[in-house]
Amino acid sequence: MAAAAATAATKGNGGGSGRAGASEASGTRKKKGPGPLATAYLVIYNVVMTAGWLVIAVGLVRAYLAKGSYHSLYYSIEKPLKFFQTGALLEILHCAIGIVPSSVVLTSFQVMSRVFLIWAVTHSVKEVQSEDSVLLFVIAWTVTEIIRYSFYTFSLLNHLPYLIKWARYTLFIVLYPMGVSGELLTIYAALPFVRQAGLYSISLPNKYNFSFDYHAFLILVMISYIPLFPQLYFHMIHQRRKILSHTEEHRKFE
Repeated sequence: MAAAAATAATKGNGGGSGRAGASEASGTRKKKGPGPLATAYLVIYNVVMTAGWLVIAVGLVRAYLAKGSYHSLYYSIEKPLKFFQTGALLEILHCAIGIVPSSVVLTSFQVMSRVFLIWAVTHSVKEVQSEDSVLLFVIAWTVTEIIRYSFYTFSLLNHLPYLIKWARYTLFIVLYPMGVSGELLTIYAALPFVRQAGLYSISLPNKYNFSFDYHAFLILVMISYIPLFPQLYFHMIHQRRKILSHTEEHRKFE
């Protein structure tokens, strides 16, 4: 899940063009983009996903204004959050059929890690849904996805505003640690309930001679953040310097 936030900020695996800028290919062989039908489909997909995450953002604001509190806002956006985050599974298909030039494995990891957190943790452990940590990662995801899908849409239309590009490669500095913190705190909050209920765990003896401890699995997931977070975070910092500095140089010569 830590890697999911990182790849979302650096890779083009959400249905977009997956490129930092067409001008980088000048003087060399240009990459062939998707055909007209695929491009039209991807534009529609990204517009719908942008609109979906905007609905989530508006839902959060309206619920906060109505309640006067940020506690338990998850319930106000639970259905659209599940729908549009699960809808991101189509991004794996986009890579698999070749209309988006991104790694199927990397995209699968990115998308499935979020779907896992939504369904296997937040949905399955009802007790954590009122935790403030859930709101923390929901806000981080919402802002990130609005920017990400907008970026893909404008890239496909060959009209990418600098502000969106800047936001995509800058706001992660705050949003990535914010999202990771929310994810980790939510998983941690779920642990005692998972252990108590034996959720998704398989005990011996059984006819398959197989056991699985979901509680231990969640702990391993949390531990995996330790090596992944700093490595991916500093990789994104490097990408930001590279892409935005190139953009600034290109604008000077225009």
